[in-house]
Amino acid sequence: MSDIAIKVDQVSKVYRLYDRQRDRLKDALNLTRKKCYREHFALDQLDFEIKKGEIFALLGVNGAGKTTALECIEGLRKYDSGTITVNGKMGIQLQSSSLPAHIKPMEAVRLFSKWNRAKIDFTMLNALGMKEIEKKQYIQLSTGQKRRLHLALALIGDPDIIFLDEPTAGLDPAGRDEILDLVARMHRERGITVILVSHSMEDIAKYVQRIIVMNHGEVMFDDTPSNVFAHYRELEAVGLAAPQVTYLMHELKSRGLSVNTEAITVEEARESLIGALTGIDSGRRDIR
Repeated sequence: MSDIAIKVDQVSKVYRLYDRQRDRLKDALNLTRKKCYREHFALDQLDFEIKKGEIFALLGVNGAGKTTALECIEGLRKYDSGTITVNGKMGIQLQSSSLPAHIKPMEAVRLFSKWNRAKIDFTMLNALGMKEIEKKQYIQLSTGQKRRLHLALALIGDPDIIFLDEPTAGLDPAGRDEILDLVARMHRERGITVILVSHSMEDIAKYVQRIIVMNHGEVMFDDTPSNVFAHYRELEAVGLAAPQVTYLMHELKSRGLSVNTEAITVEEARESLIGALTGIDSGRRDIR
């Protein structure tokens, strides 16, 4: 267990949902008017591990169980059976995080530091650009600045594990890269375990080392990004997709071009295309 950051062992979560159709049928048949419920397994004996120092992604459409799984791991929701073990201190950036409109970034930082009984890490704050926004009120911050502030707040207390739920939502490509480059930098420098939830398959392909795809409360795939996205047809069948590069490379392959269909990032596709079109070693980067 020494190299395991999180272990989810046979965890189930069941919701009792009101069954309107059955209730109407009972009413039509003039049966006892006791409300009908049905059980819905949000998590069905979910089982996986996350290693220390991994950048890990949890994917799934709405209703697949990923949000419930995250909330159970974070301690925000109770589960019905199984066990969850977390080895290390957690930092959490929620998707819908917000702060009072007129609070200033450093006021929020001091408040969160007090709650966590932690010293303020000014090196981390400077890396996240807090200096340039310290005099602004929260309501005056751009979406990207708010995302950086919430990332800084999640990192207060020097967590071993950080949960990032849609950290780049609402940002343009440059803004997404800025935030995730900062996350990757923190991962390299501090060895933090990163759990990322994102609807951007391009972000997932570029930054994470391992993906779990959930469907109906269970693990559908658990592998590297290249291996998971190779199943793009199965992903489409459950409402997900692969990076656009994946579709491009498979289309080029079908047209007779000898390209690497396992390429999932723009950089990998570029190298493969250079090799296919010129016959020159795709490892060369001096060709434009």
